[in-house]
Order: sequence, then C-alpha cells, then structure tokens
Amino acid sequence: MFIATLIAADRLEAADISSALDKLSDAGCGPRGVETLDEDKASDLFFDADPAAARAALEGAFDRVDVVVQPAEGREKALIVADMDSTMITVECIDELADYAGIKAQIAEVTEAAMRGELDFAEALDARVALLKGLGADAIDRCLAERVRLMPGARTLVQTMKARGATAILVSGGFTRFAEPVGAQIGFDRVIANELLIVGDALTGAVAKPIVDSSTKEVTLLGALTELGLDASATLAVGDGANDLAMIRKAGLGVAYHAKPIVAAAAGARIDHGDLTALLYAQGIARSAWVE
Repeated sequence: MFIATLIAADRLEAADISSALDKLSDAGCGPRGVETLDEDKASDLFFDADPAAARAALEGAFDRVDVVVQPAEGREKALIVADMDSTMITVECIDELADYAGIKAQIAEVTEAAMRGELDFAEALDARVALLKGLGADAIDRCLAERVRLMPGARTLVQTMKARGATAILVSGGFTRFAEPVGAQIGFDRVIANELLIVGDALTGAVAKPIVDSSTKEVTLLGALTELGLDASATLAVGDGANDLAMIRKAGLGVAYHAKPIVAAAAGARIDHGDLTALLYAQGIARSAWVE
C-alpha cells in the first residue's frame, strides 16, 4: 500500500481530492480511499500500485499544493538529517556575511552556482572565504542577530519529531558560528559545520579542513543509521542545494525543500510551496499532535 499526501500552502479543496483520486485511477494506481490529516490543509490518498506513476500524475497538478508519495509502512521517521542555509534558515549565511564586507553580489553569484551543482563545493567555499580575509569577527555576531531567521516550521518540525522519539542532526556546509546557535534554537541533538579560522579579531580568509561537504552529509546520515540501529527507510533528509543530494538519495524520505532544479529533479519528494511543517504531514502527523 502507498500514500500520496496532498499538502496545501493555502487551502485544499474537495475538488482537488476528487481530481487526485481520478488521476490515480487513470494512472492505474488503484486508489483505495482518503483520510483527512487536517481539514482544508492536508489529506492522505491511499493506493495500491506504481508510486512513480502516482507522483507523475499528481505533482504540479494542483495550484500551490505539494504532493509526497511514499510507502504507507514506515512513513514516520526516527531520524532527520537537515541542511541549514536556505533550509532550516531563510538565508545563505556566507552571502549575508559578505554584505558586511561590501561584496555580497560577488559571493552570492558563486554560492548560487555551487548550489546548482555547477562548481565543486569545497573549492567554491575556499574561494568565497578567501574574499572575506580581514573582515572583523564581530560581523559574525551582527549577521547572526540581524540577518539569520528560522525557516517557518523549522522548530515545530524538529521539536515534534523529537517529542516522538526521533533524533535530529543539523549538518551544514556553512559555519559553526551560525550553525551552533541555530541548532540550539531549533532543538537539534547534534550540529556539524565548517569552522571559520579567526586570528585576533579578524577572519583569516581560510576555513578549517576537512571541509564539511556533500560526502560529509552522506557519511553523517549513514553513521547515524549504524549508531542508532536504524534502517535507511526510517530516515528523513532535507535540503535545497546540490551538496545535499547524496544524503537525500540515501534517506528513506529524501526531500528537496524549495530547492535548486538539480535537487528537485532527483529527490524522492519535493516541497515547493509549503513550509517545513509539510514534512510532519508527510509523516502522517496531524496539527493536533505538533509541538509548537
């Protein structure tokens, strides 16, 4: 048995559900029924076969409605491994930090290319950090206070999963000076990120090695599986950039969140419209059970 969860950013209409059932039937998926998760917001559609056909039939078919297709068994996850920048927070920290050095546009262009998978992540990070050489370290605290904001739904997602026994790991290609306070605020059990090197009161233009990159994220997820004694099907990985693809592909539910095209095309699920609480609906957790 499989489930297609329809999650509306605005309002889920009865006509949308009826149309979705028809689309599942036309695709040969054998629709079996509907259960409402939250009235006018999210519903589960059960069906018998061919999840790939179901996803093809339903994704993008309804205005501002995300669709997550997955097996019914094991949909609630015991581990979440998440990216930080543009996933758990609304900004790319290195771009915002660069603004304090007056070079945001220059660095943001490289960041965008790296997240699209057009540049080697580690090389691109080294090149961008080098441009920050001499920036006062106090800019980090200013940037954290003035620019960094949690993504809507981030804390609710993590706190709800943890309350139900899950483990939460934040693994970021960004920097510890941002990731550690962000991880603490959201409630992650563990935080892994890059360390900006500082001498005196200024950035040296270098980052500690080895760099936290795509392979680090994958190894973190696989290591947590072994440590916790979990099967890969019990995991959720979420991110937006090309350096998140490896962990997204290894997770039981790999989610592209408002992601770059290369990630959206490869992920097992994509959230294009809703906030991070969509991932609670995807696990069958109704709003009444959320930890706000």
